[in-house]
Parts: sequence; structure tokens; C-alpha cells
Amino acid sequence: MDIYEEIVKLRQDGRRGAVATIVNVRGSIPSFETAKMLVRDDGSIAGTIGGGCVEAEVWQAAREVMESEKPRSLTFNLNQDPKYDTGLVCGGTLDIFIEPVLPPALLYIFGAGHVSVNLYKVARGAGFEVTVVDDRETYASRERFPEAKEVIAKDFEHAMSGLSPNQSSYIVIVTRGHRDDMRVLRWAVQTEARYVGMIGSKRKTITIFRELTKEGISAELFERVHAPVGLDIGAITPEEIAVAITAELIAVRRRSERILPHMSWFKGRTIESNSAEHSVEAHKED
Repeated sequence: MDIYEEIVKLRQDGRRGAVATIVNVRGSIPSFETAKMLVRDDGSIAGTIGGGCVEAEVWQAAREVMESEKPRSLTFNLNQDPKYDTGLVCGGTLDIFIEPVLPPALLYIFGAGHVSVNLYKVARGAGFEVTVVDDRETYASRERFPEAKEVIAKDFEHAMSGLSPNQSSYIVIVTRGHRDDMRVLRWAVQTEARYVGMIGSKRKTITIFRELTKEGISAELFERVHAPVGLDIGAITPEEIAVAITAELIAVRRRSERILPHMSWFKGRTIESNSAEHSVEAHKED
């Protein structure tokens, strides 16, 4: 089994994993320097770094690396730790580097206007594979988005039915109208996408939020939505807005520890609104 082909296949399938590599050897070990082992997200492996208890510990660490998406190094001293004396080891020391294998970051942009064109350019430069969706062929075209992974010129409902965002997907909603934004958001919050963002003012966002919750969509689904979309850097022009949105995408992709502003503020707003409504009703009853 070619471990490199397996890594490519894993990424093409939109799956995660981790690769463990022996990077340094001192003394005798039951393998060789540069030996590799791929641990897939389902726990299966390809390749080996020698077997035994060392491999079992590396397998567990690899699972943690793919979850955190951050590499780590491990050192095993086979001379001094009796638990590694399984008959497979020869008394050496080895260093192992474990790195995550991540699928491409897929960005779905709904809307193909001025903000979208600029977001496509900036996000591609930051390593995102971009798919653009719009119901206007004159906007959703290869001329406007020449290096996009895909350009879809279809009705939004039709386009969404053919898409399956996974945990490595990012959705940004920048359509030309309130109605289309709401249609896309309704679908987006029910996907596995890692990020969902929608352009617009807080007033517009609250209106859409309330309409969708009236339809029966759980309010909890909206707590992960970033709206207004992008980091607050005072952006005004389409070019600046694209930078603000991409910065937020990067922060989410890199698991920034900084708390990002998003629709969690709706929770407090909803509680305040409900309390006010109850107070009014109670006053009427009195």
C-alpha cells in the first residue's frame, strides 16, 4: 500500500487523518528512520512504525492530532521504560512527528456580486477552494470567477439540493436580497458546515432569525452563525469586506482561541425580547 496515495485519496474524499513519521533514531529500534504510519479518521491505519506498544500510543496521539488539527512530537526511550519491552524493541530511542492530514477547505459563496468577486480572490489566496452559486448566469460565470473550483448558475434551491457541505466546508451568504439570504440560511444551518456567515445588518439578521424560528428551526442552530459576517475592522468597500470575511474564515480554520463575535448575541436578545413580551402580557392581565 502506497501511503502517499492513501493520503491523497483521504483528502479527495473530504476526510481527515494524521501521519506519524520517525524523524530521529538513536540506537536500535524495530523499524527505520522516516518510516510512516497513516491513521484515518475511522481509526484504520496504513503503513507501520514498528508495531507494539509504541505504535499503539502513537495511534492514540494521532487521533488527538486530527481532532486538534495541530502537530505534535513524541519521544520514546525504549532503553529505560519496561512497558516497551515486548520482544519487538531493541533498546533504542526514537522521535516521532505526527502531523494532521486535512481535506481542502471548501468555501461556498452564495451570491456573485461585488463582494463575492473580491471574497473569491482573497479567500483563494488564503488557500480556500471556492464554489460560487448565483441564479444569474451573467454574474455566475467563468469570466468573473476563472479559477473557482465550481461556478453554479442555478436557482438557489436547485443548487443547494446538489451540495453536501462537510466539516471542512465554509458557507458565506452574500446574495442580492433578503429573501434569498433567508432561503440559503435555512439550508446552511442544517448542514455540517464548519462555518456559516451572512452579510447584513443586525436588524436584518434578527428579522431573518425570527422568521426561521417561527418555521420551527431550532434557535440553537443559529448560535454558530456569524452575522454580520466578518471581523469588525471597520470595512466599507467590497475589497475591505472581503478581507474582513477571509480573516474570520482563517480564524475559524486555524481554531483561533480568541472569541469571535457571532450570532450568540441573539440568545441574550431573544431572552430580553421574551421577557419584555411576558411583562406586557402580564400587565394586560392586571
